[in-house]
Amino acid sequence: MQEIVIKINNVSKTYKGNTNPAVSNFSIEVVQGEIFGLLGPNGAGKSTLLNMLSGLVAFDTGKINICGHNLPQQIREIKPLIGVVPQELALYPSLTAVENLKVFGGIYGLRKKELKQRIEMLLDYFCLEQSKNRQIKTYSGGMKRRMNLIAGLLHLPKILFLDEPTVSVDVQSKALILDNLKEINAQGTTIIYTSHYMEEAEMICSRVAFIDEGKLICIGKPKDLIQDSGCDNLENLYLKLTGKTLRDS
Repeated sequence: MQEIVIKINNVSKTYKGNTNPAVSNFSIEVVQGEIFGLLGPNGAGKSTLLNMLSGLVAFDTGKINICGHNLPQQIREIKPLIGVVPQELALYPSLTAVENLKVFGGIYGLRKKELKQRIEMLLDYFCLEQSKNRQIKTYSGGMKRRMNLIAGLLHLPKILFLDEPTVSVDVQSKALILDNLKEINAQGTTIIYTSHYMEEAEMICSRVAFIDEGKLICIGKPKDLIQDSGCDNLENLYLKLTGKTLRDS
C-alpha cells in the first residue's frame, strides 16, 4: 500500500475583505512518489493551496496532514520535509549564485562541508556551474528559474512544492527543468506542481486535479481524464471544465 504523504480534508480559506472563499471545502490525498498537478485558471486557488500546505497561509476550517504531521500544530516537524519554490523569484539579486545558496543553506541548518557538496552538485545538475560566481541580476530568466529550484532543493526535501516553475523561460531551460524534475521524482521526491501549461502537465504529472473558484472539479490520471471526457488532450478538457471566459481581472 502506497504511503499517503499529503491529506487535505475539507479545507476552506477566505481572505479578509472578500466574500467568496479562495478555497472551499477542498479535499485530496497525494501518495509518495507522485508528480501531482494542481491545474486551473488565474484566481482558482492554486497558489493559496500551496501556501497553506507550506504553512505560509493559515486556513479557516478543515485539516491538513503532511507525512503524519498536522498543520499548523506541527509546522516545525513539517518544514524540514518540504521544499518550496514560489512563482516569484526568492533570490537576492546582488549576490552570486553561490552566495545565495550559502544563505539558504544556513537557514536550513546545513553544515559547511555538506552545504558545499550540495551547492556544487545542484549547480552542475542545473547547468549553472560556470555562472556560479555571477550576480543573480545578470542571469537570464531561465537561469533565475533554475536557481529558484536549486534553492528549494538544497536540503533534499521529501516533498517539493512548485508554483509555475517554468513560467516565462526559454525552451531549453524548460526542457532541462522538466527533465530534472522527472529524475528528482524518480529518486523518490513527491512533487506538487501548479501550471497553466496543459501540455507540460500532461507530459509529467502522474495525476492532476482541476480547481476553479476554490473548488475541486475533477481529479485523476491525465490519460484517464482525457479518455473519459472524450477530449483530445488535457488543454481541451481544461477549457471544457473551466470555460473560455478570460480570467485577467
